Amino acid sequence: MAAPRRRPREPVEEQAPAPPAASAHSHDADLAELLAGLRARPKHVPSRFLYDAAGSVLFDRICELPEYYPTRTETAILRENLGAIVASIGERALLVEPGSGSSTKTRLLLEALPAPAAYVPVDISREHLSCAAAQLAVEHPGLEILPVYADFTRTFPLPLPRRRAPARIVFFFPGSTIGNFERDAAVRLLGQLREAAGRRGGLLVGVDLVKAPEVIERAYDDAAGVTAAFNLNLLAHLNRRFGADFDLAAFRHRAAWDPRHERIEMQLVSVRAQAVRFAGTTLRFEAGEPLRTEYCHKYRIADFGVLARSAGWSSVDVWTDAARLFSVHYLVGD
Repeated sequence: MAAPRRRPREPVEEQAPAPPAASAHSHDADLAELLAGLRARPKHVPSRFLYDAAGSVLFDRICELPEYYPTRTETAILRENLGAIVASIGERALLVEPGSGSSTKTRLLLEALPAPAAYVPVDISREHLSCAAAQLAVEHPGLEILPVYADFTRTFPLPLPRRRAPARIVFFFPGSTIGNFERDAAVRLLGQLREAAGRRGGLLVGVDLVKAPEVIERAYDDAAGVTAAFNLNLLAHLNRRFGADFDLAAFRHRAAWDPRHERIEMQLVSVRAQAVRFAGTTLRFEAGEPLRTEYCHKYRIADFGVLARSAGWSSVDVWTDAARLFSVHYLVGD
């Protein structure tokens, strides 16, 4: 991380509008989506529910684990190719990061970019977003930080800087978050980002690559059990937010490699037959029944290029590590 600098004269709340409060409609829509998934066969829930405040903290811990290669590998790629990446992005870019979390990797770009117009972190965890935005405002007193509390998979208003007109909009989508989406959904999301980026827009995206399954499985089932705690926290999140009564001790974490689809499937497996109350509904789990919480797709570089082109993006450059564990792509709109 960059070393803290002097506190800006303006507090972060004056730099950007406060994130909008979650509406009753969004709560009802989330509840309907959850119920549909929990009643389906097989049962599943959207992976965004992994990321409440506690889940975001646990994910930050995952990124520091020895088994979890994506974070350190992608960070090394960014460091080693920073000059070329910055040259591709250019001056006065409005940098937008969907699912920004702690904005750790973004600091590399913000330190190196020539006169960025502003930085827009977008996250579904309000508390995590506010803390990260406030810290970045301290570290970069001359830069507008415009936090947006939103689910980036849905359309959200993009704030524009007041201090410096942007030359282009560039989305930064690291961490292979694109891998959490099934292929059709990934194309839709990339198309949504393409439309939002507009003329001369760009996308810097991290993409995890296909490799030995045992390396991938260890990354999602670490010896210290942090990923298991992260996965189980989803149930605690549902209990807190929706008044459910999931017993966390009655589920166990499982991360299984699916060679056919070249992806990890994260699950919570019921250890016994049980009934769970959720939003006035009784959900029944059989012993050994899985609840899918996340997909983590891995790509081959050429295959991701095809996917990006189908969403209206053209590849400018691709950077990888020597072992070809991970890749970073810079794309521009067709």
